[in-house]
Formats: sequence, C-alpha cells, structure tokens
Amino acid sequence: MTRDIHTLMDSQDGVGLAEKIRQKDVTPSELVTAVIDRLEAVNPQLNALAEPLYEQAQKAAKENVDTRQPFCGVPTFVKDLFSPLKGARMASGSFALGETRAEIDAEAVARLRRAGCLFVGTSTSPEFGTSYTTESSRFGATRNPWNPERSVGGSSGGAAALVAARVVPFAHGNDGGGSLRVPASCCGIFGLKPTRGRMPSGPMVGEGWGGMGTPHAMTLSVRDSAALLDATSGADLGAPYAAPEQRDSFLNAVERSPGTLRIAVVESMAPWESGAEAREAVQLTASLCESLGHRVESVSLPVNLPEFIHNTFSIIAPNTQNFINTLGEMRGSPVKDSELEPRTRVMLREKGHLDATTYITAIEYMHALGRTVAGFMRDYDLILTPTLTRKPPIIGELDAFDDTLSLEDIIHRFHGYSPFTAIFNATGQPAMSVPLYWTQDSLPIGSHFAARFGDESTLLSLAAQLEQARPWANKRPPVNAMTS
Repeated sequence: MTRDIHTLMDSQDGVGLAEKIRQKDVTPSELVTAVIDRLEAVNPQLNALAEPLYEQAQKAAKENVDTRQPFCGVPTFVKDLFSPLKGARMASGSFALGETRAEIDAEAVARLRRAGCLFVGTSTSPEFGTSYTTESSRFGATRNPWNPERSVGGSSGGAAALVAARVVPFAHGNDGGGSLRVPASCCGIFGLKPTRGRMPSGPMVGEGWGGMGTPHAMTLSVRDSAALLDATSGADLGAPYAAPEQRDSFLNAVERSPGTLRIAVVESMAPWESGAEAREAVQLTASLCESLGHRVESVSLPVNLPEFIHNTFSIIAPNTQNFINTLGEMRGSPVKDSELEPRTRVMLREKGHLDATTYITAIEYMHALGRTVAGFMRDYDLILTPTLTRKPPIIGELDAFDDTLSLEDIIHRFHGYSPFTAIFNATGQPAMSVPLYWTQDSLPIGSHFAARFGDESTLLSLAAQLEQARPWANKRPPVNAMTS
C-alpha cells in the first residue's frame, strides 16, 4: 500500500473519499487494504475490534461499485450490539451468545450497505450495551486513543476509538442512554443521536428499550453525520414510531447558517455535580456560541434525576431480561448466570422481573417527561450541557462490579458520570456531543446539545458553524493511524 493512499485518507472524510472514488483517484479495494493496515497498526493498543471481516470487505470492494451511492466503496465498521450484519458474529459483548452468526442485516445496516459502505469488521461493545464504558469479560477493555489507560466510554466505544484513531472517517453505533454521545465525548469526535423514530430499528427490534434506543454513527466531520442520516433515515416497515417528515436534506442543513439561536445552558444537575473541567468546557462553549451571535441563558431543567434514572432502569432491565429469555429459547437452553457479567446480574436481580403495571408506569413517566421538556423548549431552540461530568475515567474505574453491589451503586457510578444524555433518549429529542474542549492533560470533554423533537437540522447547522469556528479534525490523539 503506497503512502499516497494513506495521505489521501488522512485528508478526507467519508463524503470526500467517495468523491475520490468517483474521480478514480483511488479504488475501493485500495481503501479497504489501507483501512486493514491502519487497523492492524493501532488495534493492539486499542482493542476496538470485535471481529475482522477482511475477506468479505475485500470481495465486496472488487465488485462493481455504483458511483451514485453517497458512500460508494467507503470502508467502515458495524457495532457488535443488537445490529445484525449478515455473516458476522453477534456477540453483543457477551459470552451468552457464543458464536451465533446473523442470517440477515438489520435495516440500518442494510441501508449503509445500499449507500455503498464496505464492512471491514465489527466494533466492541460492553455486554448488552448497559455500561458507559466499553469493558467486557468477553473482549476485555477497549482503550482510549488519547490515553490508553483511560476509557473510551460506552457503549459504542469500539466505534469511537476507531474513528478517533483515524482508522475510518465514521463508524456505525447505537444509543439508548448516551451510547453514541458518551464515547464521542471521551474520544474527541462528533456524535449525533437522532430523533426517536428517525432511524429504522427493525426487523429484529420493535422499540429498543421502550423507544429510547436508536442507531446512527460517530464521525470526524459534521457533514459525514448529515450525509449518513440522509442515506439511512426513515421509518422501516411496521415501525412503531416515525419522526416528523424531513422536508430538506440534512446535508443542506450543514451548509446553511443556523441563524440566531436561543440556547439554555445547564452546567450541573443535582445530585451529581459536574467537575471543574466539565463546567469550564460548557462555559467556553456557551461563550463561543455568544460570540457567534446566539443568545445564551443559564437555566435549570425540569427533571428529577434520581426519579428519572430509576424509571429508566425499570425499562432497561425488563427489556434485557426479555432479550436473555429469547436468546435461551433460540439456542434451546436457558442463559446461565455464570454466562453474564456481575453488572447484568445485579440489574436483572433487582429490576428484571418487574410486574407489568410497574413497567407501564415507567413508560408513562417517560411520555410525561417528554411533554414537560417539550413545553420547556417553547422558549429555547437548544439546551447545552456538558456531555459528561468529568474527563474519561481510568480503565476499571466505572465497571468494576461484583454481585455484592446494588443497582444503586451502578446508578451512582454511571449516572454520576453521565447524568445528562439519557434524558433525551427518554424524551425522544435529537442530541449531539461536539468536541470543543480538551483538558490540560489532553483529554476531551464534549459539549452536549439537544434540540426540539424532530429538529436535527438545527443541531447540524450549529455543529457545522462550531466546527468552522473551532476545527477539531486537526487534533490527533497519540494513538493514531495517520501518516502525515
């Protein structure tokens, strides 16, 4: 592989690479080979790969590429969590799934394939995606390219590490409580969670975690996120939810000014206060927004966090128990406790077998919260918070559990670290983490914005404006695959 191909990859996002393929400056086969080289160079330090799919990617790259596809021949990775990729192992970060292989593509994956993406492998996730750090018994800890002793966040941590280390310009992920935005914050990249119902969840999932979960991607550039959303969004057949109709392309939103926005700023939420660096991150972002002509106001959100988090687990735990029951039926033998991690066992022990009335009460709580926050946002275009209360933690700090700990311990550790993100999964609003701040020891903390239901366009317009004002693509972590 010539240095020229790597230099080209260093200078282009996914949209740009597809254009280089159209111009015949590079072939899909050359890009796949380059991505494999880049992955092999950094993955020993990161442990971000769940399964290599090199032969499949190389075979697909040699087939006729339709240059009308927006990402014709661009390599990427699919997250190993609730996202079937035909022929690939489906571990979801757990020993419980053994060597199960998908017979079909998830609809979101199928749309990425139809958009021209080539799948070089699957990326790591914690067991069943219920952790804000990507550390599992099956795959071990995925490490942060900014400091390998630190966490990449979770649950789309492998994807975030691969994008941050410049292996690929974007990677698929999903988000049920912050799982795109938390790792985007930890790894200094862009992460957008779309509106509920904007993206397809089928055919195997009806409403992930009561409608809180959604697929999308983490990217280095804002325009890649927008172009991916254009290529993959829209309700799939029989979807229980559908987002408001999008009248213009998301890519067009990136290219136009957001106008003057009214931004509500929240630095902390009791009982989990933001640390000094996280407060500084959001203050600097608020000042940047003011300098760009936006109106900024400090506020408090109408959310009781402890009450909200307990209702959240009253949805996640029974859904996880249902998944495990279904898995046992599919394989013909019940899943044993010994096949599950302590965090999962604790969650299932305390909330896995709730009665139907308690579950419905939690769902109704979330619907009521959505209406409350929608009313709050009549006065604001966006809400700005830190993505996380502090910089990426040391490996083992968040997810070192045993069965003697309680669900309250899990809540304190995880949501003391990320109290903001899950709120907007519950309300269904689109939200994003934008990489605008690095600590003195060169660790990123994202700035988190949420918009009104259905209004990804405002988020993308502002993100592009912030990207132009404070470019982040030239910030390279110490562990990276770049050649220049």
